[in-house]
Amino acid sequence: MSTSHDKQDGSIASALAAYTKTLRFEDIDPVTLESAKTLLVDSIGCAIAAHESPTVRKCRALVPSFPGPCTVIGTGQRTTMDMAAFVNGAAIRYLDMNDTYMGPGDPGHPSDMLSACLSVGEARGASGRDVLLAMVIAYEVCCRLLDGSRLIANGWDYTLQTLPATALAAGKLMGLDADAMAQAVNIALVAHIPTFQSRAQHLSDWKGLANAQATRDAVFSAMLAEQGITGPAPIFEGTFGMFKQLGGTYEVDVDEFGGRNGQFRINNTSIKAYSSEWFALTAIGAAIELSPQIGDLDNIEQIRVDTTARGVKFLGAEPEKWNPKTREAADHSMPYIVARALIDRAITADSYYPDRIADPRLQRLMPKVTVHEDPEFTAMFPAKTPNRLTVRLAGGRVLEKQLDDLPGFAGRMMNRAEVQEKFDTNVAKYWSKEQSSKVLASIWDLENANDVTQLVSSLLIR
Repeated sequence: MSTSHDKQDGSIASALAAYTKTLRFEDIDPVTLESAKTLLVDSIGCAIAAHESPTVRKCRALVPSFPGPCTVIGTGQRTTMDMAAFVNGAAIRYLDMNDTYMGPGDPGHPSDMLSACLSVGEARGASGRDVLLAMVIAYEVCCRLLDGSRLIANGWDYTLQTLPATALAAGKLMGLDADAMAQAVNIALVAHIPTFQSRAQHLSDWKGLANAQATRDAVFSAMLAEQGITGPAPIFEGTFGMFKQLGGTYEVDVDEFGGRNGQFRINNTSIKAYSSEWFALTAIGAAIELSPQIGDLDNIEQIRVDTTARGVKFLGAEPEKWNPKTREAADHSMPYIVARALIDRAITADSYYPDRIADPRLQRLMPKVTVHEDPEFTAMFPAKTPNRLTVRLAGGRVLEKQLDDLPGFAGRMMNRAEVQEKFDTNVAKYWSKEQSSKVLASIWDLENANDVTQLVSSLLIR
């Protein structure tokens, strides 16, 4: 238990901390509990799939310099709470097939925060119920803040909203009082303000690491608050606080949060069927369906993609999207993703290797792709994320396919069989069927585990 700081002051940080402190596992309904476990299954599968990714390996190379009690997923290595949050978070996020939240405000990837829940839970001997509750809190705070914010429009990255959410989830697992949790929020936000350059122009390794670093900073902020360190307040509403720097205020009404008068936002999170940026997912599905009808792809004269305004902005508004050089750039390029899906009739974690990017067939197809906004599609978002592909062939034949959503989208949450199929595909290279089944059984029964350490230690690649 931390030392108490000033009494709650009516600020947003204090209100969020009070909500976090009072929420109990018993407040989680069965549907929300199932969503939490489903998303944990998906995230661990994504982390294992990324184990040998070069950037993830480079992050793990830092671990020996930070010895501690927390497991590095896939290995026997142990490190500090904050470093485990970073390294495991990098693995969960790196292949860009972990979950996505799309609400009325900014988008985000809330499962990036699960590495912090697992590392702090392991270090503090938390039960499965404790970790599941921390997960639900992290999702609730992050998604509710994203609902009101307009970060991207002002040049800031969505990872900003994971800072307070992760700090609070960590604080809950550490047993901090509400005042200390508010201080953790203050410290996390003032010390880490990320810009959207992480996801613009020539994308770098940092696209997949930005949120991992945010979760590391948030855990460290909770550690500082536990020792009695204070942060500037009010961090949201202050003279030079977040609202001032971001150019506008928004409402954060914790009385409408899950467990009070509202539904938990974790139930509105989507699972990706493919490894790519969110706004290309239905374009992938459409390309896979059209490809057999096309036959020889050299007969294609033009590929038109009609998408949402955000689809254009994130995937087709810059010249770099037609000339990706790295994995990070390719999985955020509509021309690349559509061309690759037409060629392979699939998009997987392997679709962005250097030899795939240099593929002459792909290089011939990408210049034929044009990307346009359809205002009707923009109006359908976020309830739907549609894409339409129109392919004109030599001789004048035209093929068209539109998809509005896919299994895993909000409102179509993957069931256990579907998420386990994705999980098994992700881990098949590293785990036997027996190990995969044991891990799944542990997660599906996590609320009955006295100590989360058993689960985390089972994630070893032998």
